[in-house]
Amino acid sequence: MALLHVDFFSDVLGMSVNMDVILPQKTNGQIGMEGIAADGKYKTMYLLHGMSDDQTIWQRRTSIERYVSKLGIAVVMPTTHLAFYTDTCYGMRYWTFISEELPGICREFFPNMSDKAEDTLAAGLSMGGYGAWKLGLGASEIFGAAASLSGALDIVQDYIRNSEENQNKNPLFRGIFGTEEDLKGSDNDILALAEKLASRKKELPRLYAWCGTEDFLYEGNLKAWDHVKKLGYDLTCCETAGDHQWKYWDEKIQDVLRWWLGTDMDLQ
Repeated sequence: MALLHVDFFSDVLGMSVNMDVILPQKTNGQIGMEGIAADGKYKTMYLLHGMSDDQTIWQRRTSIERYVSKLGIAVVMPTTHLAFYTDTCYGMRYWTFISEELPGICREFFPNMSDKAEDTLAAGLSMGGYGAWKLGLGASEIFGAAASLSGALDIVQDYIRNSEENQNKNPLFRGIFGTEEDLKGSDNDILALAEKLASRKKELPRLYAWCGTEDFLYEGNLKAWDHVKKLGYDLTCCETAGDHQWKYWDEKIQDVLRWWLGTDMDLQ
């Protein structure tokens, strides 16, 4: 594999930003790891971080490069700060950046990345799980599948809980989403966004989700899973014992890759 650290300018955000990119490379001389390069265009996973993290976190907390080395896919890990993958009320257009500008930039920089929706996955944890499903539901013409690990999928309830339990987060959430009334039913509300896309009678993205039964986001996940199932989405969801930490996400991102690619390959 090749790992690239990319600094580039975003016209949408009006500032320089960062992403780390893993590209497939065919190798046979590396000790302890085999590298595969797929024929033709690369399938691409956009791998999103959570609230406390940045574009480096998946490399620092998991073995993501090793897991994808035998799959011949590309991985894009952008930084999106604390904006919840949203065009925020305070004026920063992170949704437009992640859903439109970034895929275009990646395909310009790396022309071997496929531009087909069926070859493009959004995946992430916590805030990034919310962002991943939002990309699948709100930009399905680009992202044909979306996977959430411990995702904040019932964002309205999370907004209410954070406002009630942690007054320090209230200005943050209000700056991003506006008021609770602004959020409910908007395109930032995952449940409403799923209804909106289903009503258009277009091809629906494949969805995946995992959440631990001891996670503070567990109840919201159950609500979101039930909601999209009733709307007719192809959802693979699972729950196991676990809370909100990396030892689970390191394991479950491997399940995500196998689900997306339709393989039972051992990625260890």
